[in-house]
Amino acid sequence: MERVIIDMDEVIADPMGEMINWYRGEFGREVDYSKMTSGSWVKGFPEEHQTLILERLMSPGFFRHLPVMQDSVDVLKEMNKSYEIFIVSAAVEFPNSLKDKLDWLLEYFPFFTWRQLVLCGDKRMINGDHMIDDHPRNLVHFPGKKYLYHTPHNISVTEYQRLHDWKEAAEIFL
Repeated sequence: MERVIIDMDEVIADPMGEMINWYRGEFGREVDYSKMTSGSWVKGFPEEHQTLILERLMSPGFFRHLPVMQDSVDVLKEMNKSYEIFIVSAAVEFPNSLKDKLDWLLEYFPFFTWRQLVLCGDKRMINGDHMIDDHPRNLVHFPGKKYLYHTPHNISVTEYQRLHDWKEAAEIFL
């Protein structure tokens, strides 16, 4: 059975969308998507608020109530029948997110067992046949087939096969 590694943030969970909606509500301002292309969506927020955005990312509870990426639950439920799936998140980067992410995954993806959930620091130790991630830094060392999940912060990256949504992933994996 082929192993598929799936990232969490910006792939099945939507922290950027959540943050943008919160920011619009709090400040009534828009973000600049063109400034996100350098690898971090935080840079799309006005410079005077970037520290606030990072603090909110680091705060307990932020990752617990994120929106789920459209179609990800249905597609992954079907993929889980034919592939060995692991959800892998570099959660240690945001230490307060560990429990939030685990609880979020168990709520929205109850068909995954705890053995399929990997909350780690560096993904270079991860091995499999396929990997879906939004950060090229996680794909570059991966030995299997690499899929870049489309987000504003990776729009200029062209080295990997791009997945724009979970319907496109279904066409490949189902």
